[in-house]
Amino acid sequence: MDSCRRTGLSGVLCSLSLLCVILDLQLDGVLGATHVEIEHHLEMGRKLLAAGQLAEALSHYHSAVEGDSKNYLTYYKRAAVFLAMGKSKSALPDLTRAIQLKPDFLAARLQRGNILLKQGNTQEAREDFEAVLQRSPDHEEARDQLMRANELEEMQEEAHAAYHQGDYSTTIAVLERVIEISPWDPESRELRAECYIRMGDPQKAIQDLTPTTRLRNDNRAAFLKLSMLHYSLGEHHESLNHVRECLKLDQDDKECFGHYKQVKKLSKQLDSAEELIQMERYQEAIDKYESVMKTEPNVLYYTNLAKERICYCLVKIKLAHEAIDVCSEAHQRDPRNANVLRDRAEAYILNQDYEKAVEDYQEAREFDDTHEIREGLERAQKLLKISRKRDYYKILGVGRNANKQEIIKAYRKLAQQWHPDNFQSETEKKEAEKKFIDIASAKEVLTDPEMRQKFDAGEDPLDPENQQGGGGGQGWPFHFDPFQSGGSFHFKFHQN
Repeated sequence: MDSCRRTGLSGVLCSLSLLCVILDLQLDGVLGATHVEIEHHLEMGRKLLAAGQLAEALSHYHSAVEGDSKNYLTYYKRAAVFLAMGKSKSALPDLTRAIQLKPDFLAARLQRGNILLKQGNTQEAREDFEAVLQRSPDHEEARDQLMRANELEEMQEEAHAAYHQGDYSTTIAVLERVIEISPWDPESRELRAECYIRMGDPQKAIQDLTPTTRLRNDNRAAFLKLSMLHYSLGEHHESLNHVRECLKLDQDDKECFGHYKQVKKLSKQLDSAEELIQMERYQEAIDKYESVMKTEPNVLYYTNLAKERICYCLVKIKLAHEAIDVCSEAHQRDPRNANVLRDRAEAYILNQDYEKAVEDYQEAREFDDTHEIREGLERAQKLLKISRKRDYYKILGVGRNANKQEIIKAYRKLAQQWHPDNFQSETEKKEAEKKFIDIASAKEVLTDPEMRQKFDAGEDPLDPENQQGGGGGQGWPFHFDPFQSGGSFHFKFHQN
């Protein structure tokens, strides 16, 4: 402070001046220890790299570069770590800096040339290999790589020429060899992806485009195209993920934002529809899938999916005729869809058309031989066999979704119509008795939840063959007598 007074500085200025002096002294101390510190970091980096601890090695090389920005070897060694980590784009600036500091550093030239060749930059790669050969004409690796660079350039030109001629198969074949030499070249993968798209193979296009999102720093175009491809395949969640990546790079990108709104709306509707199905709210799910078709009428997948799921829901709410119509349309759209065939088979069962149900299950089994399909086929075959004997629903003239009240109402009407007392001749009485027995049997089975469940599963609970110990006596199966089963009608036999 005495020196401040002597120089006439104010208190604040004097304090700042002293602080600067202290910082300068501290910096001088650091700079004085720089060489030792750098050697330590380089040695630790070397050991950790040899041990495969790449992240830790990289940290030490970062410190070495910061400590001495003029040492070409520190840049070269850090580039080696980046390459070991698969980060060629990060290695390239370090190799370039090492060459700038030491233009005759052939190892860095060769390494950079190899990276540039893998990136498809034939002209720049050639310059590096030629630079090595100028200083070392017998350098075998540089000579071989220069030949590969020339070969690569010729193939790149051949691929582009074939593409412009519309020969996509040849383009793909040539690019196969191009990508073997330059696997980090986004342009070649993008061109091959475009060929796959034009040839109707979006899955292979996706495989080629996916790595290009990492090979280019700002590849919004690839993210958008990937989103559109996944969308066209019905993979709406994947589509949404990719278009979001595009918007992360630029939230104001109009193309990405427009597509994002469409995908988000559709994806929300589809998820909501499936949630409604899980909650067994089938009519609401049908309404939601009809909204899906309005939201996206141009992509075939979503219309087919909506028809398939509406078909399923209609079966669940037992609207047989409507289900058959929608399932048939869905089947025409996608003939190999086992789910549609399964659901239509169930609609035919509801409609008591067991032969068609069997046919649909048999066809479904050709495409998807699962336990569910096999079980459904077995049940349909049982129902067909039973229907050729007696079908309780048909006997009463009710649908398979009829409730207990509807069944009793139908029974009373038919029992009154076919009661044997209504007929005079012996032949008519016998026919009426047979009819009456069937009507009463039908009522007995269909008003008993356990027996009805067995019948719906393809088993006749009143068939003696299905029971242990045989049936009951007096011609009525299992002790069942229609005249003691709750009916209000009684036989009155007339003497001749």
